[in-house]
Amino acid sequence: MSKVAIIGAGAAGLVAAYFAAKSGNDVTVFEKNEKSGKKIYITGKGRCNVTHDCTPEEFLENVVSNPKFLTGAVYAFPPLKCVQFFEDGGLNLKLERGARYFPVSDKASDVTRCLENYCKNAGVTFKFNEKVLKIGILHSTLSDITTTNGTYRFDRVVVCTGGLSYPSTGSTGDGYEFAKCAGHKIVPLRQGLCGLNLKGDYYKALQGLALKNVKLSVFNGEKLVKNFFGEMLFTHFGISGPIVLSASSIINRLDLNKIRIVMDLKPALSDEQLDKRLLRDFEVYKNKSIFNCLKELLPVALIHEVLKRSKILPKMQVNSVTKAQRLSLLTTVKNFDMIVASLRDFSEAIITCGGVDVKEINPKTMESKLIRGLYFCGEVLDLDAFTGGYNLQIAFSTGYAAGNAIKE
Repeated sequence: MSKVAIIGAGAAGLVAAYFAAKSGNDVTVFEKNEKSGKKIYITGKGRCNVTHDCTPEEFLENVVSNPKFLTGAVYAFPPLKCVQFFEDGGLNLKLERGARYFPVSDKASDVTRCLENYCKNAGVTFKFNEKVLKIGILHSTLSDITTTNGTYRFDRVVVCTGGLSYPSTGSTGDGYEFAKCAGHKIVPLRQGLCGLNLKGDYYKALQGLALKNVKLSVFNGEKLVKNFFGEMLFTHFGISGPIVLSASSIINRLDLNKIRIVMDLKPALSDEQLDKRLLRDFEVYKNKSIFNCLKELLPVALIHEVLKRSKILPKMQVNSVTKAQRLSLLTTVKNFDMIVASLRDFSEAIITCGGVDVKEINPKTMESKLIRGLYFCGEVLDLDAFTGGYNLQIAFSTGYAAGNAIKE
């Protein structure tokens, strides 16, 4: 039996603690907050998107950073096994639109409670309001850990401290300092799954406008990086919403000065089909203003900006619109340009991209290749994915890998 310290009582830490204890170890969880899972409580707007209904192969396609590293962990503890784990623990889950799993209760607190119950039933000890200050290392081996309450001796230490996102939940980068002191490289940290500040001010008039079934194309210069389909939202600073959040985790590694985002408001229609639609509407509303005509095609809040970009006056009668103007309108609807000014701050980012370099971590066990007995799990690692429960699954899978690896 080993004495195991888990630093951080979040998603990765609680799973690692349970499986380490289940393997017969003496496990203690140190949490600087007054309770477990403070970040879990705010995920999914308080409902917690636990995981995604997909195969391991499909899951890895949605991992942005280092999917190859995650392969073994995700196959060992895939989404469906994760769902069964929670169901066996008494947490009923439901599958919603977009293949996303949520608690039937719609309460993120029930996810934390389920994980805590697993840990307590396995004999895990919790030390709340106790911050770990230092991990002692001697001759490439753990020696002790120092907290605000004293110094302890452990055989294994698992760092599950999260990243820098939502610092109010306790994610203040402690794990990166532990890793650096152990000699680990830290891949540059960036905001992930966050809103985008836009250049210009047109978006202010669109604040609160939610769009469904649109396509966002991310361009780096003239090169298409990736397409995203789904929902987005105009805000007081620019844009947000599911597909924007996912796009942010792609562009945060690129030069924002070269980034251009193009929105297709009618991705289900080809240019030819949209032109036929416009011609039909023009015939029906030929004696009306172009503004009123477009109410059938676009959200009212967006019409003024689309017409402005198409260089058509809103009061212009439909029967006066030229072919060139109609084609300009078509181009604007299919290619609504937005220029990114910056990413939103870490305080609003759902995850942190970057972190402990996975080249220095054993992918099967999450153990450091530099320091014997030291492990890293979850967001502290250079691992991240798109929205949809993928990032929580990364925490669960890496926690499972570490917890199960700690055996005599």
